[in-house]
Order: sequence, then C-alpha cells, then structure tokens
Amino acid sequence: MRSFEDLLLASPWTQGLTSEHLKRVRTTTIVRDFAAEAHVCHAGDPANVWVGVVEGLVRMVSMSSSGKSMTFAALPSGSWFGEGSVLKREIRKHSAIAVRPSRVALMPDATFFWLLDSSIAFNRFLLVQLNERLGHFMSIVEHDRLLEPDARVARSLAAMFNPQLYPGTKHQIELSQEELGHIVGASRQRISQALQVLDKAGLIKVDYRMITVLDLEGLRRFGD
Repeated sequence: MRSFEDLLLASPWTQGLTSEHLKRVRTTTIVRDFAAEAHVCHAGDPANVWVGVVEGLVRMVSMSSSGKSMTFAALPSGSWFGEGSVLKREIRKHSAIAVRPSRVALMPDATFFWLLDSSIAFNRFLLVQLNERLGHFMSIVEHDRLLEPDARVARSLAAMFNPQLYPGTKHQIELSQEELGHIVGASRQRISQALQVLDKAGLIKVDYRMITVLDLEGLRRFGD
C-alpha cells in the first residue's frame, strides 16, 4: 500500500524544496481514504486544498443541470490536481470522484500559497504544470470532436502517461474496462472492442485489470 511519503518521493515539485518546506508539507497535509464512487471534491465547494492521489484512481467530472456527466481527466497514483482553482481562490467548477477505493492527500491552501511565496522551484513547477494541463484539456476537446472511438481510447490511455501531470505512471496502469469506459465516455463493450484493436496493432497488452503500454508514441498518433 502506497503511503504519503511515497507520493512525495514521486512528486517532481518536492525535489527543489528545503527541509523546512517539506516539514510544513508533512505536518499540514491530511491523508484520507475514499470508497469507490465517493466524491473527493464536490463542484461548488471552496477550492481550499491542493489534492494528490496517493493510491487508486480519481476522475474529474463535469455535470450538467440535467444530470448528464462528462469525465475529462483520469488521475492515477502520483497525480496532483486542482492547482488552478486554488490559485484563483474560487469555488470548484468540477467534481472529483474516486473510480476505485483511493487514498488522497489534501494540502491546505495556506501551505500551498506559503510554498508559492517562498520557493522558486515550486513556482517553476506550477508554470510547467499549468501549461501541461492547458494542453491536455485542449487535446481532450479536439479528440472528442474529431476522433473515432478507437482513437479516443488510444489517446485517453496515452494521456495517463504524461510524465509531468502523472509522474507515478510508468509503463503499466491498473485499469478495468468499466473504469476506462467512465473516462472515455463509452460502454464497456465498446471499450473492449477498442482495446482489442489496439492490442492487435501491437500498441498495448491487455490483462485482467492491467494495461501495459508497448508503444506510447503509437498510441499518441493513433487515428491520425
């Protein structure tokens, strides 16, 4: 079972911090466990914590007034998210829901802004993080409008291996077809068909609740 210390070790933003910075991060950050389908954050809540995924999988969801939902980000172990809302001191526009039992770290905004005021390395990390986040969300819109389902699955998988946004993900990700369906916005049956196509193309290897990426660049280009 992964611990908060494991998350800190895997997080690029900790590398440039002093011992004083790390001590405050450790003493003020709260770690909580969430059951599958539990809300880690609700849309409309104050954005007063920066959230890290210690273990598990969390999806970022937008919900319409009619009850229709759209998942636009999958957040595996090692991810930190919500920095934009914290920086703007606004209410959250989106919910974060645990796809499976998950453990998350909640850093209070007071610690977040203290790091921002006292660490050049943390500032540089956030600049890169926000730029990567913008590119990620722009690609989601593009893929949803222009790509067929097989290609959307390929690009969604490739996005989970972004070394800046998801540094804890290497060559494998524990993910069921049902969970991937929530992320892509497709039925389990359609996800199964797409995974078979990608498997036959030599891009991935599919096992029970585990997807191994064999050709990351191929996934990123699939459907072009």
